[in-house]
Amino acid sequence: MDILEKIIAHKHKEVAERKSLFPEKLLEQGLYFDGQTVSLKKYLLREDKSGIIAEFKRQSPSKGVINAHARVEKTTIGYMQAGASALSVLTDTDFFGGNSEDLMTARKFNFCPVLRKDFVIDEYQLIEAKSIGADAILLIAAALTPERLKELAAFAKNLGLEVLMEVHNQEELESNLNQYLDVVGVNNRNLKTFETSVETSKKLAGLIPDEFVKISESGISQPETIVDLKQCGFHGFLIGETFMKTACPERTAKEFISKLRVLG
Repeated sequence: MDILEKIIAHKHKEVAERKSLFPEKLLEQGLYFDGQTVSLKKYLLREDKSGIIAEFKRQSPSKGVINAHARVEKTTIGYMQAGASALSVLTDTDFFGGNSEDLMTARKFNFCPVLRKDFVIDEYQLIEAKSIGADAILLIAAALTPERLKELAAFAKNLGLEVLMEVHNQEELESNLNQYLDVVGVNNRNLKTFETSVETSKKLAGLIPDEFVKISESGISQPETIVDLKQCGFHGFLIGETFMKTACPERTAKEFISKLRVLG
């Protein structure tokens, strides 16, 4: 069993438990459930922004603890002031050290799009995402069948949420494209070896239809890499560890984005 299979197996148990504790009707009474969402797609295409989706992530299965001391409020506000286009917040607790409260805090202090980064397997999680203030959700092709991914994407759209589909290879991409997606992300991290290579994004760039906003995820540590990926048609760049592994993630993001602007 690889790490993704382990996470998904645990997620099924977690979702079943949360359903019993917090019924859907209760979630629908949440502060943000009936609110208007902010378009991730539009923000990624804004020329006055960097295209960077800055991520708040405390830990990961491959790296262990990345930053146990960063505060959501300070970090996410700093990301936005630095010029990030959007925020990504991990809400998985057992493997990534996040929680729903992290996303709610990010939502409270920021007006930009907020992506809920988690392992979605059930419609319940989409209702939950809307109730805690998410604007967009992640669907991982490697964790779902094409039929299930399409069902979840349609459900998310019905709630007013935008959908980011993440793929790792050509097969996942071609099997899962559907009309309910807004953004297609290429994860440069190999799920089996955890090695990263932006060549993965470059190889798949031309295969992603132009109707979707293209983003590259993982392994981006230099502004020059973004300039290179823009030439391949990418408008979004999800960066977490590069910022979070430093003592002051928001300051690192500011320096990174400043260099990016100089490079053009």
